[in-house]
Amino acid sequence: MSSKSLMRSTGVVSALTFLSRLLGFVRDMVYAGLFGAGAGMDAFNVAFRIPNLFRRLVGEGAFSQAFVPVFSQYRTQRSPEELRLLVDQVAGTLGTVLLALTAFGMIGAPLLVWAFASGYGDEPYKFALTEQMLRITFPYVLCICLTAFAGGILNSCGHFAVPAVTPVLLNVTMIAAALLAAPHFAEPALALAWGVALAGVLQLLFQWPALKRIGLVPRPRLAWRAEGVRRIMMLMVPALIGSSAAQINLLINTQLASTLPTGSVSWLYYSDRLVEFTLGIFGAALGTVILPKLSRQHAAAEGEGFAHTLDWGLRWSLLIGTPATVALAILAGPLLATLFMRGEFTATDVEMTTRSLMTYGSGLVAYMLVKVLAPGFYARQDTKTPVRFGLISIGANIGFQMLLIAPLAHAGLALSTALAAFVNVALLYWQLRRDGVYRPRPGWPAFWLRMLAANAAMAGFLVWAAGDLSGWIAADTLTRVLRLAWIVPAGAGVYAAVALGLGVRLSQLR
Repeated sequence: MSSKSLMRSTGVVSALTFLSRLLGFVRDMVYAGLFGAGAGMDAFNVAFRIPNLFRRLVGEGAFSQAFVPVFSQYRTQRSPEELRLLVDQVAGTLGTVLLALTAFGMIGAPLLVWAFASGYGDEPYKFALTEQMLRITFPYVLCICLTAFAGGILNSCGHFAVPAVTPVLLNVTMIAAALLAAPHFAEPALALAWGVALAGVLQLLFQWPALKRIGLVPRPRLAWRAEGVRRIMMLMVPALIGSSAAQINLLINTQLASTLPTGSVSWLYYSDRLVEFTLGIFGAALGTVILPKLSRQHAAAEGEGFAHTLDWGLRWSLLIGTPATVALAILAGPLLATLFMRGEFTATDVEMTTRSLMTYGSGLVAYMLVKVLAPGFYARQDTKTPVRFGLISIGANIGFQMLLIAPLAHAGLALSTALAAFVNVALLYWQLRRDGVYRPRPGWPAFWLRMLAANAAMAGFLVWAAGDLSGWIAADTLTRVLRLAWIVPAGAGVYAAVALGLGVRLSQLR
């Protein structure tokens, strides 16, 4: 895949991911209006976050990062028959593990709720509701991890569109559950749990026709001792922590937030959704396309090309990530007031969520850089190094939490996640340089200075244009929307004008 093709694939994934994240925004706006930040929403956030963690650990995290390099190696060096056999064996073995995990999650729901939200133990209704929702949502793990398996096959074969558009089904299903089903439940938030379960099935079925077109529909075979399966499992075990340090940090935050006043879990949730939206537009897309390319370059022993791909990913991450981080911090309050302040989501919720969004969003560029740096290890089938750094990052997160939770409450938990992400980035970068795998291309000092100047100009404009948060809270919805509609593109325009004026050229980033 050439640089031009890589950029085109990234653009396709970014566009489709943007559609999914946009619908996710609509979903969260519906949530805020109907459920606010009350006990039902707190319970659902935990009940969905637990299977979501397993999805990112087993499916999109460790499994994808272990499976894609091995699949790419088979596709490059083995026969089509051996490739199909690998798919069949992985499907059967992974499916067996996921069935066992799903059964454990449903049976052990009370234990999981206590492990991840022990603070709910003081509120029997919230604890029981979370337990009930978790039993409904946990089968989502089975379906979505198999969906990630199918997506890994398609991405490795250069078919990025179907996996990228699949999350749209989750958002559409969840919006329908909130608007159409929730009024018929005694506890309306229960409808959201059923929506999650249904969405998992729909997402898995959606991938099947694309697999059939490339002749790789799995015929599951249980094969614990097969060469490819064993190699994937060996790579996957340490990656369970290394690939998802940020998610583990987020769940530690949830545990601590459950001990804070009601609403804290939901305030963190809405902050996370805005950061994930921004991250997903480009960061997730970049991580999706860069791993298969790095895996092929490593399999073909293209060391120079490997280093150039990493350099390309880092420059793009900084070009997009730094202004997104700055803008998110400055516009946190206006964004939340415009998107969520209606119905059950009050001005107090806006103010409290603004605090956590500003602190959590400060790590956006770090979350994006991890998605570029970590594949530099996984593509070389090195999962031990990222897991070591992931453990250090988790330890740093806990230390930051102990320092910050007392003075900053839920905002301190969000800030600890951001700081831990920067620790992870520093360690990953240092090791890649030390190993000689990544060698920066010329022009970095000038690139940094141009980014600094462009971001400073944009920040000054946004602070002037946004004004005080009280003005946004007092305004009506239409005024907020119209005001934000010109501030955001104008801020982007200031950034682009200064960057281009100082010599940044997209042609230099191919």
